[in-house]
Amino acid sequence: MHLRNIDSRDWETILIIQEECYPELEPESLSVLQSKWQLSPQTCFVIEADNQVVGYSLAHPWTLGSPPSLEQVTGQVEQADTLYLHDIALSAGAQGKGAGRAVFEKLLTLAQQLSFNSISLVAVQGASSYWKKQGFVKQSIHKSLATYTPDACYMVLKL
Repeated sequence: MHLRNIDSRDWETILIIQEECYPELEPESLSVLQSKWQLSPQTCFVIEADNQVVGYSLAHPWTLGSPPSLEQVTGQVEQADTLYLHDIALSAGAQGKGAGRAVFEKLLTLAQQLSFNSISLVAVQGASSYWKKQGFVKQSIHKSLATYTPDACYMVLKL
């Protein structure tokens, strides 16, 4: 497995992987996904195996306690204080091979290099148990998570 920055040729495959990984959600549009990448290309990447994209990760600076809604175009945040992990998505063939761990370790390093004190996310489709094992803690927020799945919960990892 190899991690590299996203380039324009990757988006068709990213959209396919998104649809595969999130059957309970309406897929986000290309423009929404690209807005996250454009906001912070250094924290967004794809996972390759045998020169094929098998996964992706989208993360960007954001405001703690106020995750973006699904299908929300993201833009510059004046006082970003967390690295928001929008997505780590792996195709079925890439799961169980350490790709998710490699992505997460890279994000931890990047968050510290960018001087963030936390990584935050919204866990969906039962993923909260996975993120809890990584050190994330559920946190109550005032913002509705109605655009996500019914089990959605906001989680934070303090660095």
